[in-house]
Amino acid sequence: MPKMAYVCMRLIAYKDKIKMNNKTEIFKALADETRLRILNLFIKFGESLCVCELTDALKLPQYHISKHLNVIRNSGILKPEREGTWVYYKLDNSNSDIKDLVKFLKNFLTEQQLEADYNSLKQRLLLREEGKCVIGFVSEVDLIKKIKIKTKE
Repeated sequence: MPKMAYVCMRLIAYKDKIKMNNKTEIFKALADETRLRILNLFIKFGESLCVCELTDALKLPQYHISKHLNVIRNSGILKPEREGTWVYYKLDNSNSDIKDLVKFLKNFLTEQQLEADYNSLKQRLLLREEGKCVIGFVSEVDLIKKIKIKTKE
């Protein structure tokens, strides 16, 4: 994964563009490999994602993903949207500072692991119906079976 020191140095160069009160929270959100992997999926997909989709794509436990999503949300980079019992997260594109940050990260996050994460997410998203997650949390074996069935349709 990218060196955090390099990320911090590059962001300091963008300090004039980051004019938010929660700069510390933004740096905290970027200072972890898992959070960078999560942000990469939001940047590449460009739409809302639920916790279970991120859990399956990154192959990490739900509590781990939720903990990291909370840090990113507190920084103002992501915002939650509730739809019934589901909570979806998406990039806060209403904030121009966040847009600039996303633009920077889009060019910076290019590691091979990040591509593998995105390919895994694309497989998981095949299970959506009408653009929404309907599966929830399933075992990896069941997930693979459901994806194979969906790709044969």
